[in-house]
Amino acid sequence: MTENNNRVTAGALMLVAGGIIGAGLALLFAPQSGKRTRKDIARLAKKTRYKAEDIVENFVDTVSEMADSVGDKAADILDHGKDLAHDAKKELLRAIEDGQSKLEKQRSRLAKLIG
Repeated sequence: MTENNNRVTAGALMLVAGGIIGAGLALLFAPQSGKRTRKDIARLAKKTRYKAEDIVENFVDTVSEMADSVGDKAADILDHGKDLAHDAKKELLRAIEDGQSKLEKQRSRLAKLIG
């Protein structure tokens, strides 16, 4: 779980760093006044922050849902006192694969935004 948190943090930091670098380049090449440029940078920084927060929140929700789903499936199996029969193993494996698929979609979405 800490590895996922580290990846999320690294992705968010890369996103912020990209925004800062982009803002710096805009300052160097912008033909408009400094005051207007600063407003544009502030607006861009806010939009970037909101997007990053949304992506991180979605990613955390997906991970949480996956963990809950796997935990619920495992608890159901243990509560019923059944041995892990072949069908139960397949169902648990499907739940894990579904969670992995959701994580991969979120990772791809974050990678596209980072560039």
